[in-house]
Amino acid sequence: MFLILSICASTLIFVIFKIIGKRNINTLQAIVVNYFTAFTCGVLSYDSPIVINDIIASKWFFGALFLGVLFISVFNVMALTAQRNGLSVASVSSKMSVVIPIIFGLFVYNEALGWQKGLGILLALVAVYLASLKEKNKAFSYKNLWLPILLFLGSGTIDTTIKYIETTYVPDNGIPIFSATIFLIAGLIGIGLLSAQAIQKTLIFDTKSIIAGIILGIVNYYSIYTLLKALNAESFESSTIFTVNNVAIVMFSTLLGLSLFKERLSIKNWTGIGIAIISIILVTLA
Repeated sequence: MFLILSICASTLIFVIFKIIGKRNINTLQAIVVNYFTAFTCGVLSYDSPIVINDIIASKWFFGALFLGVLFISVFNVMALTAQRNGLSVASVSSKMSVVIPIIFGLFVYNEALGWQKGLGILLALVAVYLASLKEKNKAFSYKNLWLPILLFLGSGTIDTTIKYIETTYVPDNGIPIFSATIFLIAGLIGIGLLSAQAIQKTLIFDTKSIIAGIILGIVNYYSIYTLLKALNAESFESSTIFTVNNVAIVMFSTLLGLSLFKERLSIKNWTGIGIAIISIILVTLA
C-alpha cells in the first residue's frame, strides 16, 4: 500500500511541475510554499511532543540540514527539466539515479560488482542521454543535457542519503519529524532566495503560487513519507522497493506526458525509456 501511494504521489509531482510551467506560475515561490506546507504535514503527523533542543541534538539533524539544501536545489532542477525537456525526460533522469545508491553500496556495504550490475549502471547512463534528446537536435548538445544530468546526480544523492540516515539514525516513530525538519530547512533556504530577490527589487509576488505550492507540498510530503514507510517493510529489500518505485514512476510519467500534455517522443526517446527499464532490472537481479 505504501509503495503504491509513493508511486502515485511521486508521479503527480512531475505533473504538477508541468502544470506550473504551462500556467506561468512562479516556480520558486510555489516550491517555497510547498516546503512549508510539507513541514506542516510532518508536524501534524508526529504523535510525540516536539522539543527543539532534542531535534538539534539528534544524530540525524546534520543529515537533515544537508538534505534540506539538496531538496530545494534538486526540486528547482526537476521543475526546469519537466518544463524545458518534458515530463518523460524529467522522470527518467530522476528515477534512473537508482544506480547511485547501488554504487554507494559497493563501497559502504562491500557489495560485489559483477558484469551484470556494471552493465546495468552503464545502460542507465545511456538511457538518460537517449531519453533527453529532442527530435530536432541531431547533434550532441551540452545545452540540452545539463539539466537531466544534474537531476540524475542530485536525485541519486538524495535517495542514498535518505536511506542511509533513515536506517542508521532515525527511530521508527521519527519519520514524520525527520521529514518535517528537512522540509523546514529547505523552506528557510527558499525564503532566503526570495528575500535576495526582494532586496534586488526583482521579486514579483504571484498569488497563484500559494495554491500551487500547498497542493505540491501535500503531495511532496506524502511521497517521502510513504517511501520511507515502504522501505521499513521487512518483507521487501530496499533494492526491490527502489526498483519497482522508479520503474513505475518512469512509465506512469511517460504515459501521462503523452496523454495529458501531448508530448512527442522520438524513437531515441522510446529506446532510452526501454533501456532504462532493462538497466534497473539488471542492477536489481544482480
